[in-house]
Amino acid sequence: MFRFVFLFFVFNTVSVSGQGTASQLLHGKVSFEMTGLDGIYVVNLKTENTVITQDRGAFSIMAKVGDTLVFSGFQYKKIQVVLTDEDFGGSLFVVRMQPIMNQLNEVVIKRYDNINAVALGIIPGNQKSYTEAERKLYTATDLNASASAGGMAGGSVSADPLLNFLSGRTKMLKKELEVEKKEQYMKLLEKMFDRDYLVNRLKIPLAYLKGFEYYTVENDKFTKILVSNNKVTTEFLLGELALKYKEIIACENE
Repeated sequence: MFRFVFLFFVFNTVSVSGQGTASQLLHGKVSFEMTGLDGIYVVNLKTENTVITQDRGAFSIMAKVGDTLVFSGFQYKKIQVVLTDEDFGGSLFVVRMQPIMNQLNEVVIKRYDNINAVALGIIPGNQKSYTEAERKLYTATDLNASASAGGMAGGSVSADPLLNFLSGRTKMLKKELEVEKKEQYMKLLEKMFDRDYLVNRLKIPLAYLKGFEYYTVENDKFTKILVSNNKVTTEFLLGELALKYKEIIACENE
């Protein structure tokens, strides 16, 4: 009889203790290969409380032993973790994410390096390739010695460059070429750094995102580094421009 009462007392003590465990603030970090990941969603399935990791992957969420936390983010595998006593032991709770690998079927590409427009005689070799804006400007300013000037002194050069200059067409085409270059810089920037990087890592407000891209390509030093495809140097300079741009935004909003 004594043994039965003792076991009943122990069972009820453990049960009451487990039910009375209060939620507490769990501090943690989400990372991938020693790099903190910001923008990762952390969801407590029991309470439905949700937070997003901040700078260097840090987060804090209310939870208790037995709760299940779900970690999910763009291009990373979803992870579920059931919390234990050890997770609240005082040290930082660390979760390591794994990227989603999209495996493609094998593609065999046959190269025909010797067959091209030059080899086929369609265009002469060593010919400069022009963009549309460059071609328009070149045509408008080229001095064609074989053309008649139509009454100009000597009649040895075309009158088109002079007429284009006087009419303002040359100036307009130069501006068009500058716009084309900036568009190419912006495409290169967007290819190298996606929207998530600019918004979540550099903290550029979404409403100012396009304005920031225009701001960067107006910087000659940045565009020279950008076209060099040196991502490390480009990323460093982009971070400096982001700080200056956010200062401009702050001044405008005062």
